[in-house]
Amino acid sequence: MRWSKLLITTLRDAPQDAEIESHKLMIRAGLMRKLGGGLYTFMPLGLRALQKVTAIVREEMNNAGALEILMPALQPSELWERSGRYTTMGPGMFRLKDRKEAALVLGPTHEEVVTDLIAREINSYRQLPCTVYQIQTKFRDEIRPRFGLMRAKEFIMKDAYSFDTSFEAADASYQAMYEAYKRIFKRCGLDARPVEADTGDIGGKWSHEFMVLADSGEDGIIDCPACGYAANQERAERKIEVIQPVDCPVRETVDTPNSRTIAEVSAFLKAAPEQFIKTLIYSADGKPVAVLVPGDRELNEHKFKRLLGCKKLELADDDTIRKVTGAEVGFAGPCGLSIPVYADQALQSASDRITGANQTGKHTLHVSLDRDAKVTEFADLVIVGAGDGCPRCGQSLAIKRGIEVGHVFKLGTKYSEAFEAKYLSEKGTGEIMIMGCYGIGVSRTLQAVIEQSHDDNGIIWPVSVAPFTVSIVLMDPKDPAVSGTVDALEAELVAAGIDVIVDDRDERPGIKFKDNDLIGFPVRVVAGAKSLAKGGVEIKRRTDRDAVIVSPAEAVAFIKNLIK
Repeated sequence: MRWSKLLITTLRDAPQDAEIESHKLMIRAGLMRKLGGGLYTFMPLGLRALQKVTAIVREEMNNAGALEILMPALQPSELWERSGRYTTMGPGMFRLKDRKEAALVLGPTHEEVVTDLIAREINSYRQLPCTVYQIQTKFRDEIRPRFGLMRAKEFIMKDAYSFDTSFEAADASYQAMYEAYKRIFKRCGLDARPVEADTGDIGGKWSHEFMVLADSGEDGIIDCPACGYAANQERAERKIEVIQPVDCPVRETVDTPNSRTIAEVSAFLKAAPEQFIKTLIYSADGKPVAVLVPGDRELNEHKFKRLLGCKKLELADDDTIRKVTGAEVGFAGPCGLSIPVYADQALQSASDRITGANQTGKHTLHVSLDRDAKVTEFADLVIVGAGDGCPRCGQSLAIKRGIEVGHVFKLGTKYSEAFEAKYLSEKGTGEIMIMGCYGIGVSRTLQAVIEQSHDDNGIIWPVSVAPFTVSIVLMDPKDPAVSGTVDALEAELVAAGIDVIVDDRDERPGIKFKDNDLIGFPVRVVAGAKSLAKGGVEIKRRTDRDAVIVSPAEAVAFIKNLIK
């Protein structure tokens, strides 16, 4: 393939809206172009790399026994209403109507569609287990598209779904996908780490995210260097130190005028934040509930929502707070509340604490939860941070940043029950199928490769997903000896199954070298009159400092050895 015949335009400067290096490099190297917010066109080089990632995903899915299908991106809204997610997905889902006013959605995912399909196609235990997958465009109306393909409105995803006869069999399907994901990311040249994760809107009881460690990552990862425990910050747990009860004086209500926040009241009363109990009033599916966390910690809403089992969780409005507590916002406390009260497990046996007094402008001193409040349930409810104890070994936890490239879920029966996906068992009884689902952001994975592998000069592609493995820089195109050498070398490489691009542009050597480094081809070959006079062509890997002169007759063997 000749450079002059491809649509390759490199840029010296990155666009102003590109915030992370991988986004900048994909634009500068001519891999993609922006159409609008969260919308990108893949250019020839970018599409070649994307197709290589796709091929790896498809091969590993097939090897794991999954069957490829292709479902419509446009879906009837009734399916989403049946699962209950038409409401819970919120404004992130694109909704539209056809000319007959029928409500449709652009699929952000396909649990509803595939469960409806399998419910009609499978009727016997003999047809199970069954795992199907597709590689297809998905749509999500991101409130703030950013970071290029990392958070786009339209993206390419591989989504797979398993159907089994038992939870034990479903565990086996889950493990098969889990292992396939490890192989996929390794083949793509990524260091992707599986971490325990929250199930979010997808649902289910258990999940793992595959995270690519990167400083630019949007997700926080809690990591234990001692034992290897790792979890998304939404899911992470911590070791709780048992509180020793202390003598607690009688409650006392004091004035705290114009002091609502923990910081303000702490300063006013000259008390440390950890002496406080923060009381938050939420609305869970429209019903008010209270949650208590230590004054120096933040509530993890994902954990709280999971504990309550509600579909919608949000902070209560001012009117609800006044009705529940009898006070303005900022003065809520646990004493005397008539609504359910939940508390972080670190507050068990907490005494001699400071809380809101449920009176505007007042707080209460010397509160003992055992004595003065009625707690419905204690649970792990706060965001875990650096320095907390590991729930497994007790050593200090650390925080890292990561990019999510894959997610595997144990769904259980959430969707199969909604769609009556049953099979006839050996005993002749109708049983509900057990499901799992497994997603990989294919286009996101491509950009994650670049985010994890680049330097000041540009991209450093792994051979497996590089748009071209070898770039031959033709220095003297009008010299018959040089052009003949390049033609022969190109033909030999193609015959050997190595994809190659010839930089035949009429440009200065410096420009060619900079562009080659920017795009990041794994191997660069320079062929010119000077190199031939020295005995051959100059060959170097993208990561090497110096090139080696190799005779044309030995060049292909040398390159094969480099890319092993």
